[in-house]
Amino acid sequence: MTVLTDDRRILMALCCWSKLKSLFGASPGMRESGVQCLTSGQLHHMAYTEWGDPANPRVLLCVHGLTRNGRDFDELARALSRDYRVICPDVAGRGQSDWLANKNDYAVQVYVQHMLILLARLDVAQVDWLGTSMGGLIGMGLAALPDTPIRRLILNDVGPVLSAPALSRIGEYVGRAPLFASVEAAEQYLREVGPGFGKLSDDQWRALTVSGLRRDADGWRMRYDPAIGEVMRASPLKTDMLLWPMYDAIRAPTLVLRGVDSDLLTHTTAEAMSQRGPRAHIVEIAETGHAPMLMCAGQIEIVRNFLLEAPESSDPV
Repeated sequence: MTVLTDDRRILMALCCWSKLKSLFGASPGMRESGVQCLTSGQLHHMAYTEWGDPANPRVLLCVHGLTRNGRDFDELARALSRDYRVICPDVAGRGQSDWLANKNDYAVQVYVQHMLILLARLDVAQVDWLGTSMGGLIGMGLAALPDTPIRRLILNDVGPVLSAPALSRIGEYVGRAPLFASVEAAEQYLREVGPGFGKLSDDQWRALTVSGLRRDADGWRMRYDPAIGEVMRASPLKTDMLLWPMYDAIRAPTLVLRGVDSDLLTHTTAEAMSQRGPRAHIVEIAETGHAPMLMCAGQIEIVRNFLLEAPESSDPV
């Protein structure tokens, strides 16, 4: 009879796990990392989570909305991690990333530079991009550049026309969240300001709440720099912001997801996006506003099908 030492048992367990992964296509779970950026003469840390095989050449970058963070994509990243190396950054001033010293640097053109630094850190030449709201604007800015690294682009409830009333509505609450006495109180607040996220389960609401909170000595606060809201309110839009030249320069196959009740991306704008520029394929999601959270199986499948089995009609002419 062979007697296994503890070390040999551990080694055999690891070997068995490795074989199971190769048989069933399992991929490594979430990993946390970061990259150093330089903005206005100040070094700062940008955090990101990573899913899937780090050697997979197929890379998907998922970039969140204005006050959210990369953990919003946990369920989607987990589902796609067999096919993709999925990278979910916390844009500067959000999540685990450092706040910027110069608050005027909270701007899309600055975030584009940060993402290029991240791509260099990842050592990848080409990526697919999924951006929710602000993350979509960053993706549009990068996809419009000559020799862009973006192969396929998904815009989640955002486009080249930004509604002034919608931005005003968002600006009313960004950076003004109260101090919360409990996680439960914070969750109730998130449900009140985020009805456009759609029908989420209690567990999903709790996950979004916990990932978006930081603990202070006197309670709980939202995990983003309140100055982001101050920058928005300092230059309020009186008319819609038009970004058609940027959109028209995009050549990557593009999918646009729109919440049916969205006030940021109108049906009219989405229809126009299907007729010009990359001639995006449009999918509208019922019982959702701004913006679909891409946490349910049906929404994740829409993303998967576009990335892996996109019809020829989604390719630009």
